[in-house]
Amino acid sequence: MRARWRGWASALVAFVVVAGGGSLWFWLQADPLASPGRVVTVVVKPGDSLSTIGSELHAQGVIASPLAFRIDAAVFGAPVVLPGSYRLRQRSSFAAVMGVLGAPRVTVSVGETLGEVTHAVGAVEGATFATAFTQALGAALASHPWGATRSLEGMIGPGTYTIVAPESAAQLVAQMRDSFAAEAAAVGLRGTSTVAGLDAYQILTAASIVQKEGYFARNMPRVARVILNRLALGGPLQMDATVLYALGRDGGIVTHAMLETRSPYNTYLVSGLTPTPICTVSATALRAVLHAPPGPWRYFTVIDAAGTEAFAVTFAQQLANERLAAARGLP
Repeated sequence: MRARWRGWASALVAFVVVAGGGSLWFWLQADPLASPGRVVTVVVKPGDSLSTIGSELHAQGVIASPLAFRIDAAVFGAPVVLPGSYRLRQRSSFAAVMGVLGAPRVTVSVGETLGEVTHAVGAVEGATFATAFTQALGAALASHPWGATRSLEGMIGPGTYTIVAPESAAQLVAQMRDSFAAEAAAVGLRGTSTVAGLDAYQILTAASIVQKEGYFARNMPRVARVILNRLALGGPLQMDATVLYALGRDGGIVTHAMLETRSPYNTYLVSGLTPTPICTVSATALRAVLHAPPGPWRYFTVIDAAGTEAFAVTFAQQLANERLAAARGLP
């Protein structure tokens, strides 16, 4: 009813603005008679003006007239539209469009854990919705084709998600899963994929470690090769990011005491990959594992403040790189 009232009010305003003859035209733009169409994704880039957003909405078939959209926004106001992807139906009313553009949203960044994402959901939608979100994550495991049994860690796609009432927590989880599926398909990762004896889920797990340990795209391919080389040798991966994950931490210095943490995620004490991925992954990290460059590297360390990583074949070379990092003031 609110959308219909907005349309009637818009028509009245348009009558004044365009001298009566265009009021019916405006009403039909603000509240189309045709039923809404299929869902499309509209991308808002940083710095986009409302005029630019209106043009993109028109190009995607969400609205019929950017001019009428701007008039509506000028009269009734428009929300602050943050950069991100918005799912909207074609032939939507202006009220519906503004509702989506101004809806609460959650941004999932690469490198974040499910715990961090759940906290962000709770900050936007409250504790009750966050609890339902956690339950929906667990329920979604039953239908996952890759055989994940512990959690959906690593299996949600990065991006900005709008939460438009009455969307449920389960629907939000489905959006995030669909986003990951699209990301995986785009880089060629499928349920039947294998790399160096790893199945699809293990490839994803390795990519999550690459994400945290490589950090920058330029480091990730060779970090992936180090992980694959260490797995081939059968020993522990010895990755600090896995210890931090076991402790529920994101970043920071790993102490000798931390290395003694009893956890299946501590790859200093347990050989092989972690039981699950440890974070949300980027397409870059997935590609790094799927197409790791050949090389004998077994070690790496950050050697400058820009995050550059040096790679070594022998432990002696690794120690030399660590001394170089220390000489440059790195911890």
